[in-house]
Amino acid sequence: MISPLFILSLIIGYFLVLVGIAYFTGKEDSNENFFKANRNSPWYLVAFGMVGASLSGVTFISVPGWIKDTQFTYFQVVMGYLVGYFVVVFVLLPVYYKNNVTSIYEYLDRRFGKNSHQAGAFFFFVSRVLGAAFRLFLVAIVLQQFIFDAWNVPFEITVILSIVLIWVYTQRGGIKTIVFTDTLQTTLMVLAVILSIAYINQALDWSFSDFIASSEFSKYNKVFVTDSILSRNHFLKSFIGGAFVTICMTGLDQDMMQKNLSCRTLNDAQKNMIVFSFVLVIVTGLFMLLGSLLYIYADTQGMGIPLVDGSPRTDLLFPEIALNGTLGIAVAVTFILGLIAAAYSSADSALTSLTTSFCIDFLKLDKYALEKQKSIRKKTHIGMSVMLILVVILFKYVLDRSVIDGLLTVAGYTYGPLLGLFAFGIFTSYEIDDKKVWWVLIGALILISILGNLDSTVLGGYQLGYELLPLNGLLTFLGLVLIRRK
Repeated sequence: MISPLFILSLIIGYFLVLVGIAYFTGKEDSNENFFKANRNSPWYLVAFGMVGASLSGVTFISVPGWIKDTQFTYFQVVMGYLVGYFVVVFVLLPVYYKNNVTSIYEYLDRRFGKNSHQAGAFFFFVSRVLGAAFRLFLVAIVLQQFIFDAWNVPFEITVILSIVLIWVYTQRGGIKTIVFTDTLQTTLMVLAVILSIAYINQALDWSFSDFIASSEFSKYNKVFVTDSILSRNHFLKSFIGGAFVTICMTGLDQDMMQKNLSCRTLNDAQKNMIVFSFVLVIVTGLFMLLGSLLYIYADTQGMGIPLVDGSPRTDLLFPEIALNGTLGIAVAVTFILGLIAAAYSSADSALTSLTTSFCIDFLKLDKYALEKQKSIRKKTHIGMSVMLILVVILFKYVLDRSVIDGLLTVAGYTYGPLLGLFAFGIFTSYEIDDKKVWWVLIGALILISILGNLDSTVLGGYQLGYELLPLNGLLTFLGLVLIRRK
């Protein structure tokens, strides 16, 4: 068993490296540097770094833990992601670069008006706060169980410390710092999963080909669900839902697009997204392979699923094996570094994008004098940190499902209005009555909430899954048709 003090020393060492990167990238403490990295980011660094930000602690822990219940069926969603990324590359990025936006929701202002702008920014804000909190919550419970419980430190203090550390190294350099720290964090995440696969195979006395050919692996390797369209994870529903999840959670999300908008040109941003999309699919597949190995290894060792408050938590299987198993110090070290990298790579960019959106979309930062703008940005950055702390702590008391499943389900409700707004703006030439846009979005959200909570028996056995997101977007689109100007 790895001692909590050893784990804590690794975290402190890693944090000091991040602070060092922040020192060199944050020397120019300006809003232009914080928000856009002076539009000078190398595309290949952005591409590689975005892998870590997209995967986050949710993929790092929750996807492997999810394998027992879903096998490899999540890969159906991942295949849909790839299609969604190409929509982002060839449809959305040209729109953003043509309009030279800092916040992508400025496009809605120019296309429809201020109400649409603020509505789009509001739904991003809710989506990103919940998404970042989901990810941070998962990492916080791991840190709590394997470090701070040993010293009787309350969960709330664990959360506060985690977010304060992130605030420290992002508060000057913003997106410029994140482009470089994300590159380091992605490297550590990928290294952690590859080494974990290698060490577990070694412990089982297998080669990688032995593992793939084993009867044990065959229990977990089902990818396609094509038996009945009524099932929640049918291929078509998962694939289409995955494509729309990507379009929304990447292409209509300030967090992910802010990195792309820091590239020098549209062509660079497009190259970045294409490379990123293929790398992400491969790395996600590696995490799923790791998940099946974890369950195979746990069975051979007689290890059960870790319990939290008496309930089994599959999200904790990877940390349990890495830190309390018999795989050795190398697996423990790579796991801890990979986990912390995963946590910080998503949370730091979320904190920066929330600050950017709130300053640009809600506070209208350009109305103030330059020196005042910097002060407002810094205060907003602190405010966003406090808000994330509160939401993560709240999740401890309300979250009752696998984190990756919860994250994608919530996305169906909060990103749908963004999908409808941007689709109507890009694919039609109609103007709308901007004063009525809030009624349309709220109405669509109410309808999709009713639909999403219907018992499957009411729908003839049909189980709604990730297709809630495109359905929500379609309802929003149709509502905008009703308020179009003739």
